[in-house]
Amino acid sequence: MSATETSKSSLADADFAADARQVTTLRGAATDYVNRLRGGDMGSLPALLGLLVLFIVFGTTTDTFFTKLNLANLTVQAAPICVLAMALIPVLLIGEIDLSAGVASGTGAAVTALAIVDKGFAWPLAVLAGVVVGAVIGVVIGNLVARLGIPSFVVTLSFFLALQGVMLLLIGQGGSVRFDQEVLRGLAIKNVPPTVGWISAVAIVALYGGLSLFSFRRKVARELAHPPLALVWLRIGALAVLVLGLTAYFNTNRSRNPVFPIEGIPYMIPVVIVILIALTFLLGRTSFGRHLYAVGGNAEAARRAGINVIYMRVMAFVLCSSLAAVAGILQAAYSGKVSPGSGGGNVLLYAVGAAVIGGTSLFGGRGLAVHGVIGGVVLATVDNGLPLLIDKSYANFIVTGGVLLLAASVDAISRRRRSASGV
Repeated sequence: MSATETSKSSLADADFAADARQVTTLRGAATDYVNRLRGGDMGSLPALLGLLVLFIVFGTTTDTFFTKLNLANLTVQAAPICVLAMALIPVLLIGEIDLSAGVASGTGAAVTALAIVDKGFAWPLAVLAGVVVGAVIGVVIGNLVARLGIPSFVVTLSFFLALQGVMLLLIGQGGSVRFDQEVLRGLAIKNVPPTVGWISAVAIVALYGGLSLFSFRRKVARELAHPPLALVWLRIGALAVLVLGLTAYFNTNRSRNPVFPIEGIPYMIPVVIVILIALTFLLGRTSFGRHLYAVGGNAEAARRAGINVIYMRVMAFVLCSSLAAVAGILQAAYSGKVSPGSGGGNVLLYAVGAAVIGGTSLFGGRGLAVHGVIGGVVLATVDNGLPLLIDKSYANFIVTGGVLLLAASVDAISRRRRSASGV
């Protein structure tokens, strides 16, 4: 080997050693994160910073925003939009859009309500019926888009209009269906008993910590790339502070009347957490999720790698509409009724905005389930706090539109920087 080749080999070995040191120390992990930020991989950071700013602004300019009763109401408000935003993420991952998700959520809720009120179904069967209707909608949309090649914008816009007609047919002009089944309505108006809340919180932290440490040890044993142990413990500690802190906060009495205490975590929160965990596992730990990201990143390359692209595109819409039906049921539980306008109006725009604000790319290939939750909390915070600050309806539309435009701009700029840096 020549001296030049030896020198190059030594430099390569040195670079490799430096990279190894970066992934095995907390400082190296921080440096790697900063480099990814510079390369355009912003993730949820803009949304989290924006949420912090919103909390500071609303908390310092209003007297009621930080009251326990208002923050509990904010979480219940955010739950349906968070679930609908998570529903849209599989479709956004493949670079498509579903304009019918909002009215699909209303249709699923209408079927559930009518199954209970008119048919006397037990609530689990009624919920299953609503979700199945959502899945059928997704199957039809997915096949029209994936097999016939009709643009998703056109197909889902057609369903956006048609499903509103279905809602009118099911409920009737100007009518509504009560959504007062005890268990389903209780998701919005009842709370987890404090003792159960504490046990669940400790179990969540312990389970996450155990799985994180097990995954770390397995990667080390197999000599795979892994984060430093200090970072693993830091993540576990951060989750423990967040979960246990919120549990302690919600388990204190927030009622204005001391005779009738209100304490405990709203049932909406565990529902969102379960959906978040399930979707995170599906997207991050299964071949289905890996194939979905592959199709969103480069459909032709995915096809050549043996992935059934048509099937994945259809299933993305099925998953979207099924979760949308769940979101509609949660919204009906919050409002106490289902009407022909349920899921219409700005519901879809809020859901798409929540997903994009949270960090999911409109261009496909990038996004996590948690992005829908983060973005949903941001929009719910605007919707909750702005009327306390400015009692004008136009302000909410202007600010929400501005936040969405800012998020889309950040997404476009980040994508350009990733392309420039070769990420």
